[in-house]
Amino acid sequence: MTPPALESALTARAFHLPAAGCAAGAVALLVVLPEILGDLGRLAAVIVLQLGLVLVWVLVTGIQGFFGSLAVGAAAAVAADLVLVLPGRPAMGGLLAVFGVSFLAAVLQQMFRRPRHDLVASLAGTALLLAVTGALATLLLLGRTEAGHGRALIALLAVGAALVAGHLTDLVLPKPHLADGVPCGLLGLGVAVLAAAAVTVLGRSVSGTVDPLAAVIYGAVLGGVAGTVSLVASYVVVEADATEPPDGEQPPPVWALSLIQGVLPLAACGPVALALQSVL
Repeated sequence: MTPPALESALTARAFHLPAAGCAAGAVALLVVLPEILGDLGRLAAVIVLQLGLVLVWVLVTGIQGFFGSLAVGAAAAVAADLVLVLPGRPAMGGLLAVFGVSFLAAVLQQMFRRPRHDLVASLAGTALLLAVTGALATLLLLGRTEAGHGRALIALLAVGAALVAGHLTDLVLPKPHLADGVPCGLLGLGVAVLAAAAVTVLGRSVSGTVDPLAAVIYGAVLGGVAGTVSLVASYVVVEADATEPPDGEQPPPVWALSLIQGVLPLAACGPVALALQSVL
């Protein structure tokens, strides 16, 4: 017998509007702080998003060893930022050492906790968290050069537009469904791609992308990645919200669920935007 599909207890408005607001707020943080404080502002914005995501990820996904997981995630985030900020000519390869050491720390943390139930699930959740914090750190390289500042700005605005447009479309018409029980549809994904492409085309003078086709490709890829990972984040939220919490525990707060929906897709777009800068 097929098990029933999960279904969120949140209304469509509570599911999509706070998520759209979190996405817009995260993008605003990454755009405004660098304009005011330069590289220091960019570092501050990334650290805030990383630490916020570490907290809500451990809280929402139910990773065992709460404080230990928080410590490992926060240390990995700071280490990833430092290897991309301190060197005069930073390289993505520096993140490999951070991932290796952080994963070893996560394994030890999970092995030494007592009782040791849900070990595999907790380790898998921690490993994904380490990857996401490292992906967020790549945003530090987007606007590192003067020539890349404009393109970084347009990339962030394109991702923000994709996420907001996708959530608002799914609020009105989440059809056809892409995953059982998740109130997100194919139409929302298509609108996300179009919104991101529109931003990159309109912002060509700022990003320095002369070729209109290259601008469309740049935006469409970012919008597709943002929309797809937003669907994954929404599934995480539905699963966390639909699962009955243990006795004496409260369900995850809406702000924590919304932060995952807003920041997780943004993190996934960081390495993609950085790669596209070098080929388009």
